[in-house]
Amino acid sequence: MGTLKDRLNDDLHAAMKSRDELITSTLRMALAAVRTAEVAGVEARELSDDEVLAVLTKETKKRREAAAAFAGAGRADQAAKETAEGEVLDRYLPKQLTDEEIAEIVGQALAAGGFSGKAQIGPAMKAAQAAVAGRAEGGRVAAEVRRRLS
Repeated sequence: MGTLKDRLNDDLHAAMKSRDELITSTLRMALAAVRTAEVAGVEARELSDDEVLAVLTKETKKRREAAAAFAGAGRADQAAKETAEGEVLDRYLPKQLTDEEIAEIVGQALAAGGFSGKAQIGPAMKAAQAAVAGRAEGGRVAAEVRRRLS
């Protein structure tokens, strides 16, 4: 099985052949973000699948926030485009956890680390984020950690 970056490239080529402009432009944007991340820092390097996944998650979040901003400004056409791009990127992300699943995983992580009280929110967040492993947005996880430690 190839890497996630290879899959993105293969899907880009297929979209170009089928002349699907939305998928082509979205995957080009995503691959550009991946390449930018690869050359960031002291030395250029190949990203792991987890790092590529993090870049895609970040790009998806940007699309969701932009769609909300455009919708709030009355630009429904641009909001729809951003939403469609986000949906294309969602195909490459793991299935997001439900609120109940987040609550269960965070509860287990907090119990395993023995965290209690507001003073331990930082270390508790680190443990909870590691347990969730990119399957939920950080804001949702943070809200559950704060709810449990308050």
